[in-house]
Amino acid sequence: MTTPDSSLRLRPWVSLLLFLSAYAPLLLILVIKDYDPNQLSLLPRHPVLCAVLMLLAVSSCIAVLRSVQDVQSGLTVEITKASNKSGEMFGYTIPYMLSFLRVDLGDWQTLISLFIFLAMLFVVAYRTQTVFVNPVLALAGYMLIDCTFKRGSSETQALVITRAPLKIGESYVFERLSHYLYVAVNWKTSA
Repeated sequence: MTTPDSSLRLRPWVSLLLFLSAYAPLLLILVIKDYDPNQLSLLPRHPVLCAVLMLLAVSSCIAVLRSVQDVQSGLTVEITKASNKSGEMFGYTIPYMLSFLRVDLGDWQTLISLFIFLAMLFVVAYRTQTVFVNPVLALAGYMLIDCTFKRGSSETQALVITRAPLKIGESYVFERLSHYLYVAVNWKTSA
């Protein structure tokens, strides 16, 4: 049995950052739900926990979006096939159903249960390398494209995060993030 090359996987902390940013809107919803509608207070019922959730949500989104924008170099490839996979981002909506339930951030059992649930989701997303299917990137205008591309005589199929649609026969510059994940840096028309 062969072991997957760990150098071609996203590092765990990068995957965790992507995962947190994908659930940043859920964290914000939990903070909003912690306000007591019967009191006119500027602070939620659990201000320290809510501050931590807000910090995680905002900082993870900023870090992920800046990281994707800061990629500047890569391999020049030519697209041979492409299909949009951005619809797969709707798989992230299932945990958002939590926002319709009564979640008490002061109840330690609820917090531990929520942590176990999200930790299990993270492990599954990390092991399957689907952690990059990120709705925050979609909100920022990025698409997830399943494409086949050639570099020299070698042909590769992978997922590509891009802001611009990929056209068959065009040349692009891709930076490799993991075994089957790339970011489109820029494009060169083959005209």
